[in-house]
Amino acid sequence: MSQVTDSASTERHKLPVRTLVAASIGNAVEWFDWTIYATFAVYFSSQFFDKSNPTLALIGTTSTYALAFFFRPLGGVLLGRLADLRGRKFAMLVTILLMAGGSLLIAVLPTYGAVGWLAPILLLLARIAQGLSLGGEVSNASAYLAEIAPPARRGRYSSFFYISTGTALLAASLLGLLLTSTLSRPDLESYGWRIAFAVGGVLGLVGLWLRRSLSETDQFEENVEKAKATKNPLLRTLTHHPRSVLQLFGFTLLSTLCYYTFFSALTPYAVQFREASGSDVFLALSIGTVVFIVLQYPMGACADRFGRKPQMLVWSAAFALLTVPLSLLITDRPPLINLIVVFSVGLGLYAVFSSIAPAIMSEIFPTELRALGIGAWYNLTVALFGGTAPLLIAALSGAGTPQLFFWYVAGAALVAFLIILTLPETKGRVLD
Repeated sequence: MSQVTDSASTERHKLPVRTLVAASIGNAVEWFDWTIYATFAVYFSSQFFDKSNPTLALIGTTSTYALAFFFRPLGGVLLGRLADLRGRKFAMLVTILLMAGGSLLIAVLPTYGAVGWLAPILLLLARIAQGLSLGGEVSNASAYLAEIAPPARRGRYSSFFYISTGTALLAASLLGLLLTSTLSRPDLESYGWRIAFAVGGVLGLVGLWLRRSLSETDQFEENVEKAKATKNPLLRTLTHHPRSVLQLFGFTLLSTLCYYTFFSALTPYAVQFREASGSDVFLALSIGTVVFIVLQYPMGACADRFGRKPQMLVWSAAFALLTVPLSLLITDRPPLINLIVVFSVGLGLYAVFSSIAPAIMSEIFPTELRALGIGAWYNLTVALFGGTAPLLIAALSGAGTPQLFFWYVAGAALVAFLIILTLPETKGRVLD
């Protein structure tokens, strides 16, 4: 990569908002559907597993959640390679179809009481489709946003990825707040959770309609022949770019734990094991998500001006120091203000990194390997550490040692900090 000076950076730049929204809307749908599963798991777990033991039912549901994650690397490899060969747009249309189809299937699945063990098997199959989809979506949308951005504004363009994600998560949280406020727990367990998955399927159709208008990136068009000529591309990422793979692992380790701790694992933990009000948890999560969304673009602009590396070091150091103290605020029957502080601080700090995640991932791989490189190694890390987060916190809470989970996250933050120290500064550089 070569350093460039963007002469237009000082001129007024008009963001292609319509293109950015169209590129990001599929990602929003993906994360809405994915998050609905995690946040409503505490309510529908007894529908797919034996309800006589609620703790085991929740562990079974979160295990299905975790198993589906291990199809994300496969989706990242297959759909990432598809994006490198057939185009970012084509691959992004495939991912959104898989995610919406999986969500609609879950909305109409029969229960354990009706079909026995066939119910969790069908649930797993739907989750596998969504796992494959999300494995390709993150890498392909990240590559697309990075490739259409001017070098000096890649952080700003990158921020739309998690603006869309945050908006979808806010919608999922508000839907959770609405349903938990208007329906009784028996109604939520009987049919309320189905409403959430049906909404996700409908949103998928809207995303598909918006994405059809996207144009392919110039970076892809100029490098597609090189991608086709590349032999053993997955192996090539290891043999030619091992440092990039290690660095991607390091910051993704912490990023995925940040995401799944605050957007997924804490919700069932607070409700099931700390007897928090479901409506309080969803309200606090909604407020924290607003903080997360609002900070995305300013943090992307900050990275364009001051650099990626300082911002990432602040993010990892803050989580190493604050994760355990924040967890201590989630006491038995925690007051609403405690929950608001936990979610707002945690998600606000996460925004420091998430705003530039697509940019930094795209900047460490060349175009002909970009979608595959991100898709394979990002998703393998997420599968190992993100997919197991809700299961791990549920198991440790059931064993009476929930604090071990938060020490685990703090330890991951320290590892990420040390690996981030090895990153080069990529602010303003032209993509390879």
